[in-house]
Amino acid sequence: MTSSPTDPRADTEKRVAEFRAAFARTKAEIERRIVGQGTLVDDVLTCLVAGGHVLLEGVPGLGKTMLVRTLAEALRLSFSRIQFTPDLMPADILGTTVITEAKDRDRGQGGTRSLEFRKGPIFANVVLADEVNRATPKTQSALLEVMQEHAVTIGNETHRLEQPYFVLATQNPLEMEGTYPLPEAQLDRFLFKLEVKFPSHDALSAILDRTTGSELPVVTPVLGKDEVLAMRALARDVPVPEHVKDFVIRALEATHPDHPSAPERVKRFVRYGASPRGAQSCLFAAKVAALADGRFSVALDDVRRAVKPALRHRLILGFEGEAEGIRADALLDDVLASIPEVSAQRTGKGGAKSGA
Repeated sequence: MTSSPTDPRADTEKRVAEFRAAFARTKAEIERRIVGQGTLVDDVLTCLVAGGHVLLEGVPGLGKTMLVRTLAEALRLSFSRIQFTPDLMPADILGTTVITEAKDRDRGQGGTRSLEFRKGPIFANVVLADEVNRATPKTQSALLEVMQEHAVTIGNETHRLEQPYFVLATQNPLEMEGTYPLPEAQLDRFLFKLEVKFPSHDALSAILDRTTGSELPVVTPVLGKDEVLAMRALARDVPVPEHVKDFVIRALEATHPDHPSAPERVKRFVRYGASPRGAQSCLFAAKVAALADGRFSVALDDVRRAVKPALRHRLILGFEGEAEGIRADALLDDVLASIPEVSAQRTGKGGAKSGA
């Protein structure tokens, strides 16, 4: 049976195919310069389309800033970079109100004075917050409203930010002297916390070939504002089977040490589990992953891949966990292993491929 041109199913399949092609095209363009970080690029693009923000953590020299710059070049979006330092003030990133004076045309002298808001570097579609943990808590808190509400309030006036709005923050896990760890409320604003791994031998060879020659690889813009917003709207429409949603809820509950389903090590080492925003992040990311794979339904594997980047920064370890150097990823492995697999054999409805 052939579908009519107005068949909703055919229209959906077309939009899914266009989404998958746009996602793959953007990733390929970024990988012209970023080598050996395919999973990282996937996750960053997932957050962009899902409408969340990213915290990148890694030692110096792994290309965190280069990744963000390359992403900005691959998008026809405005870009801004903010270098966070201890002396940075909130007004330096948000903007400030200044007094302006209009000259009297007849007399050639100063005329009417008025207050004018001068926008700071935070007013861009893609914002790189470099070494965000080097700023004081006062300056870090200025990002809370911006990241959550996509707005800046100065005095009695609220200024909305243009969509899409995407913050990528970097931090160095080694140099902790003179830094201010991000508070839990700030960490919870990031959809993903991504760890930038050291490249493999072959990736290092490719990096040297591409960066020590006379010319750097040129990145061509492939996506603009309208395309990103259309992809985001489609991702919101992806259905989630009931058993997949139940899996997310069980995973979230198992991160709380006082919940009966929590694994033994979670009860021992975790003080507070992940917030409901963590479950939302898992589902948003899983929806984008399903579309990038050409499916219009979320599968269990999509959620499993999202659990660690979405929840690792939302677990608050207790004193014993901190003292023993317990990694959040190891605890999340326990969480995933503890969830019953009774419903795992079921597949999502309406997808082009099977679920788990």
